[in-house]
Parts: sequence; structure tokens; C-alpha cells
Amino acid sequence: MKRMLSSFSVIFLMSVNMYGQNIPVDPSLRIGTLSNGMKYYIKKNALPEKKVEFRLAINAGSILEDENQRGLAHFMEHMNFNGTRNFPDNKLVDFLQSIGVKFGQHLNASTGFDETVYMLPVPLDKPGNLDAGLKVMEDWAFNATLSDEQINKERGVVLEELRLGLGPDKRMMDKYLPKLLYQSQYAERLPIGKKEVIENFKPDLIRKFHQDWYRPDLMAIVVVGDINIDEIERKIKDNFSKYKNPSKPRERKSFDLPNHEEAMVAIETDPDATGSGVQFIIKDSETYQPDVTVQQYDQSIVESLVNMMLNSRLAELVNSTNPPFTYGSVYHGGTYARSKEAFQGAADTKDGDQLNALRVLLEEVERAKRFGFTQSELDRAKDQMLSSYEWAYNNKDKNESGDLIDGYVNNFLRQEPIPGITWGYEHIKEILPTIVLEQTNGIIKKFVKDDSRVIVITGPKKDNIKMPTEAMVLNTFDTVKIADLKPYEEKTKIESLIKPFKSEGKITKTETDAKLGTTTWTLSNGAKVTFKKTDFKDDEIVFAGISLGGVSVIPDADYNTTKFAFDALLEAGLAGLSKTDLTHYLAGKQVSVSSYVGGLTDGISGTSSKKDLKTAMELIYACFTDLNYNPESFSAYKTKKSSMLANVDSDPQYYFSNEYSKFINQKNPRFTSLEPTEKDWANTDYKKAYDIYKQKFANAGNFHFYFVGSIEEGQLKNEVLQYIASLPATGKSSTFKDTGYRPLKGGYTKVYKKGKEPKSLVTISYSGEAPYNEKEALALSALGEVATIKVLEKLREDESGIYNGGAGGSFSKVPYSAYDFSINFPCGPENADKLTKSVMTELQKLIDKGPEQKDLDKYKEGEYNEYQTSLKDNGFWLQGIAQNQLDGSDQYAILNYQDKVKALTVKDLQDVAKKYLTKEKNIAILMPEDGWEKAKKDEPKKQE
Repeated sequence: MKRMLSSFSVIFLMSVNMYGQNIPVDPSLRIGTLSNGMKYYIKKNALPEKKVEFRLAINAGSILEDENQRGLAHFMEHMNFNGTRNFPDNKLVDFLQSIGVKFGQHLNASTGFDETVYMLPVPLDKPGNLDAGLKVMEDWAFNATLSDEQINKERGVVLEELRLGLGPDKRMMDKYLPKLLYQSQYAERLPIGKKEVIENFKPDLIRKFHQDWYRPDLMAIVVVGDINIDEIERKIKDNFSKYKNPSKPRERKSFDLPNHEEAMVAIETDPDATGSGVQFIIKDSETYQPDVTVQQYDQSIVESLVNMMLNSRLAELVNSTNPPFTYGSVYHGGTYARSKEAFQGAADTKDGDQLNALRVLLEEVERAKRFGFTQSELDRAKDQMLSSYEWAYNNKDKNESGDLIDGYVNNFLRQEPIPGITWGYEHIKEILPTIVLEQTNGIIKKFVKDDSRVIVITGPKKDNIKMPTEAMVLNTFDTVKIADLKPYEEKTKIESLIKPFKSEGKITKTETDAKLGTTTWTLSNGAKVTFKKTDFKDDEIVFAGISLGGVSVIPDADYNTTKFAFDALLEAGLAGLSKTDLTHYLAGKQVSVSSYVGGLTDGISGTSSKKDLKTAMELIYACFTDLNYNPESFSAYKTKKSSMLANVDSDPQYYFSNEYSKFINQKNPRFTSLEPTEKDWANTDYKKAYDIYKQKFANAGNFHFYFVGSIEEGQLKNEVLQYIASLPATGKSSTFKDTGYRPLKGGYTKVYKKGKEPKSLVTISYSGEAPYNEKEALALSALGEVATIKVLEKLREDESGIYNGGAGGSFSKVPYSAYDFSINFPCGPENADKLTKSVMTELQKLIDKGPEQKDLDKYKEGEYNEYQTSLKDNGFWLQGIAQNQLDGSDQYAILNYQDKVKALTVKDLQDVAKKYLTKEKNIAILMPEDGWEKAKKDEPKKQE
């Protein structure tokens, strides 16, 4: 519960005071334990239809490794995808792809310090899939083959995953972790492990780990979906009860994060660090105990309110005109160790300002400790919490299985309560009114103490940046205790956003589309509103307002002085209210609205509950008519953004992407950099960007609004007439334009050198102009998916050269018709050329022979799977309905997509491969800086 209030399902009502009673368990959830100690959780949940989510949770992770096994808990996770009794070698991924499960996107697993969790969603559209899913879970639990051949092949893949984590952050973490995790086993058992162990361990060591820890009494299988509970329970008992625990099982020890009297301070720098920051942790004295009783549950609610109020104050500072940091937060909650919670804080800062950020974090905590919170703050936090529960409760019958299942996994692994949203909502309505300031003010005083403190400061190593000393850090804590602080000043409560006015707007035309289930109103100001009522959620409305134009219609000179300012405009607030004022006003409301000036469009986007639709409309109206002008807010935004990007060029991947983008856009005067430089900021004109925005949003007649969700037509009509039909309009129409600029054509190989770690990245791309063809567009997209399958098979499974990678193909219609196909993969620099040649060989096979039918079928099954789920998603329909406005595509494409996928043939994919992958290509390669070859030679040799 303390980690925390999010595991919701259906449960009976409980309205009496039950402080001495235990938190109930969702009665719709069936929980049982087999004779061998294995636990199971089963819940019927109808969404998505004909789908089931499986999880295998193992109460064992890297913390249990012996010294010579460091990294083998994670390695074991990999091996379960490389040979089991029923799915030898790489047949598991092959089979799951054949039934529509995508590797990495759907099918995955994770290893932590204390647990390993396997995730498997299975479509139930074909007989046998349910039993196959259970067979996979059974094999993952008990039947890994762990052959020498597959173990040795997988070493390279795991080493590539380890390689991805190398860099300045890892170098600094290696130095501060012994203090952050002082005298703890956790400091010595990072899940990724040690390179020398992964390279050289004897296969029997991983078999021993599997034998010791992959055992029934440390496992739970969790099944949630469109299933029959009795049937699943029977199958679990039949298939999993036969497995035995070892005759002499190793003790599953728990490990602590010890307390200590002295404060630990780590100040670490690195020449290649891309940012500066500070964090602190003050460990609880007592061992963490999961919430069991209602009284403990209620105490956690109070803690959550305290966390919300503290972070609301910090957000005000971040949104101020003189922000002390770009991001800051504090909270009381979990640590690396299950057995320990702590009061923690963190801030991202500008270089050299970490000590000041630490002071500000501590001062806000001290302010709350001395003076407490205000009643208005508590009321807002309560409103926000209640609103979140209410929204979840309203949608309780439309939750997707994937949103529910992790709560049950956490109940097994961490004993987090799973009372269900019905009980949770009824209880929160009962308990929130009883919580008073005395309770919240008392808790904050317990969070901060003088022992068991760890402070970590990190940043780039530069001659012009002076880092604080340990003494200065410790003195900050003492100084804050006696600082001259004032109580938090509460602003006047905001009662309304928009002053009442009478709208003269009308609906002049109504059109319906029976196929799409949409209604379109044309309004008297020229704006159009299309809406579709759905039952996908019982309380969700998503919306957008789109006008064609965007920055494409802005002259080059104006574009270059405004392009980085548009994202800052909403920082000034709306209708005379600051961003903080708006946050306070919206507390307790489930609504979000934002406006933008984009590449080809200008617009509005957002979400709302039914109850808060009026507020959403007010925000839309304010975005059009009353955007604040505040140069100070822009200056603050620029300061934060500059701090975040001050060292971005030290990031090899950003440097690579930016330099390559400069190269291919060298003939485009509108491109300067992916992110703003100091020169860009010096040339930026905030006032001009504001004026362009105001001009664009002064003509609502050029906008088409879309609403999808649990809409009540009468309510929507009233709000549309009041707030959208009354928007100003000029009577003119506009659209986007083609600027005429094009990236360089293919035929180049570029190598960029950045970074000290032996890490490379390869991008192979084909792009250019071509007449748009709908069938070719789909075939090119399919070719990208099939190529991804082949890249992973060849480069990962056969050559053990990459951890991840993939391909993508697309065809755009606007602002001009163009195709794009690219393949990307990270790898070791010593393998970049070899793997690039392997990719080109695979592409040539696609050109010469086309894809294998089985790979095309895998793509189709995956698309069918996702499409059927998407058809019940409001956001999917919003995008599908609006697409026609942008590019004139078939307005019914959303209805017949599966038929078009089904019609694709091997020849269709081969044809687009021949047509577009035989043209000139660009190859861009990121290599480390000179000297990496010598470092590679000095490394210990890998066992063959």
C-alpha cells in the first residue's frame, strides 16, 4: 500500500469502521496454493476480449547469487527464451510470434534484486492458445534445458545488453553505490552482473542457480483475462502440482539496508556526464512492514497526502520565474531493499548548483515540519486523491487485464494489498473527511532525522565548475535547521477560469456517418465538431482540435526565431492565471488540455471525465482566446531548458543523431540543431512566437474538433455551443505548405566518433520522393516488421552480436509523397562492419526471394492481435477519424485495415523491397573515440 494505492479490482462494500480488521482481498480474485507451495492468482476480466495475460513471478533475483554467479539471475531469464522442454532452442519466440505475440513489445521478462517476472499476453482467437500459454509458463518455471551450446551463444547477447548501460552515469554510480547502499548486499548484486562472470562462468553455475531458486515454493502464476476461472484453476493444478521442491532447499534469505549513525556523502563527477543532480535518502529506523490492517492502510493514505502536498510546493518552485532546479521531488517510500523504506529527495540542476538545490529541498521539508501545511493544501490533495479513485471506480468494469495483473504480482512479491477499487473507493470516501492537519503535520516530523542519511551529488567534471565539499554538504543540513523560514503562503482560491458570457453560436449543419458511427456539426463560426460515442470506457473522453498549417506556413526567417519558443508558450498560463494557479484550480478534476503549434498542424489535445467536460471546454476556450503573455515565464523556461541541455553533446547517441541530422539537412536553412543551442536561444523571439500563436488561434473556423468516448450528446452539444461555437473566426481557410526543402539523397557513409566506452550504433536508411501508393505503403510497413524479425534472428540469435535492434518502413503523403525505410542496431565497435554486412545480406534475400511466408504470417498475426485490441480504444478511433483531415486518406481505413493486411502477399513485400531497397542508401555509424581498440585488447578473454 505504501508503494501503493493503485491495485484496483471489484470488491464488496465495507462501510463500517474496521481499524482493527485486515484489509480485504478482492473477492472476484481466486487465490490458492498448490501442495508444493506454488501460489496462483486467477481473475476473469473481459477486456481485451479473447485475450489473457500471464505472469510468472519468482521470489528470487540477483540478490541471491553467489559471488561466482553475479549476473546469472538475469542470464537465467535470457535462457528461458533459448530452449525449454517443449520449445527447444529458439522455437519459443518463433511459436509465439506465429500466434501474434511480438517479442519485446508483448513478450518480455525482467530481473530485479529480489524477483524475476515473466510476462506473456496470449490471444485466445484460436483453439489451443490457452493451453500453449500455460505450457510456456510451465516451461519457464521448471523446464529450461540450459544446454552448453545455447548458454555460450547467449553470452554475447547479455554482454551487449551490459554494453548498453555503459557510460558516465554507470561510472559515477559504481563510485557512489557503496555509500548509497552502505554495508548492504544490494551494493554487490546489480542485476546486470559482472562482465568477467558473464564471459567466463561454467554452465553448471547457472544450472545450480536454476536448481536452487526456480522452485515451486518461491513462485506464483498469475492469470487475468477473458477466461473461465474454474477451467484455469483445474489446468494449473494438473500441470504445476507435479513439480517438487529440492529435498534440502537453500534458505531464501532477506537482505537489509543497514542504518548508520554517520552521514554518507558521495560527490562524483565525470567529464562526459550529461547533467547535474543531487539526491538524498534518510533511512527509516524500523523494518518495513506491508500494510495488513485497515489502520495501516489509512496511515499510508495520510503519507500519500503528505507526499502530494510537499511535491505540490516543489512544483510551484519549478514553475516559478526563478526556478531553483529543473525538476525536484521528495517522498517517503521504498528503497532498493524490500525491508527498508526511507524519506528521499532528488533534483536535477544546472551545473554547479547542486548544493543550492539540496538546500531548497531541505528548506521546503523544514518549512512543512515547522509550520505544517495549510487547510487549502490538504483540501486540494484530498480532492485530487478522491478524483483519481472516483475515475478508477467509474471505469472499473472496463479495465484491461494488463492494467490489473501487476497488482497481483506485487501482492505475491511484496504483500501489497489488493482490496479492489470498489472497496477502495468506498473506503477513501469514508476516511478522507476524517483526516486533519494534525495527522499530516505529525507525519512530516517523523520523516527527517539526523542518522542514516546518504547524500549523492553528481555532475560533469569541468574546470569552471567547483563542486561542493563533504563538509559543505553536511553543513547544509545544519544550516537549514536554523534558517529563517516563513510559513507557506496560500494564494486566494480560484473559483472560476472563464467569466460567464452568453454565446451566440449555433449549429448550422448536422451530418452523420453510420459506418463510422460519427456525427458532425458545422458551427456558425465555421468550426466543425465530429464526435463518436463509445462504451470502451465508462468515463473517458478524448479529444483534439486540428487546423492545417503549423510552422510550414511561417517564412524561414520567422521560423528560425520562433521554432524553439512555441513549446514555452503555455508556461505563461491562461486567463490571467499562472501555471501554478491552474494546477490548483484543476485539483480534483480529471482533465488535461494542451495546445500546440506543430509541423503541419496547429491544435488542441486532451482528455476528460464526463463530469469535467465543462472544465475541459473552458480550457479549450482559454487556449484560443486568453493565452497569457509573460516574458519572465519564457526566461524561466529557457533557463531550465538550457540547464537540461548544457552537456547534451556529451551524450554519444545525441551527438550522433544531431550531427547526422545536420549532414542530411545541410541544404535546409530551417534546420540548425535537434535541440536549441545558446546561439538559437539568442536568436529566439518570444513575442513573435506569441503573436504567431495568437494569429493562428484567432480563426477557429479553420479548426475541426474531434471527441471520442463516453459522450452524452446533450451535454456535449451544450458545451460546444457555449465554448467552441463562440470562438472567434476570420472566415478564411488555410492549409499547410511544402517548404520545398529535402534531405540529401542516398549514397553516403558517415562515421562519427564520440564516447569513451566501446559502444557503436549503426543506422542504414533508404529514403526519397515517390508517388504515394496505399498498397505499397502497407507493404513497406510490413516489410519493416518482417525485417525486424530477420535482424533479431540473424544478429541476435545466430551471431550473438546485438541485444536489440529493428527496422521500420513508412510512406508519407504530406507535405510531399515520400518513402522511408531504416534499420538501426547498437553493437560493439569491433562488430559494426561485420553486422552491417550481415544486415545487407538479409535485405538482399528479401529483394531476391521476398520474405518467407511464415514471417509474413507472423507479421499478420501480430497486426490482427493489436488491431482487435485497438478497436476498443478511444485514442485509436480519435487518430483514425482525424487522419482524413490531414492527408485525405480513406476515411474508412480504420474499418478495413485487417482485410488489407490479410490481402498482403510475399510478392507484395518483395516488390517494394525491389523498388525501394535497391536505391542509394545512407549508412551512419557511431564509433567511440580513438583508443578504444587498446582498451579492448586489455580486457580479459572470453571463454570459448
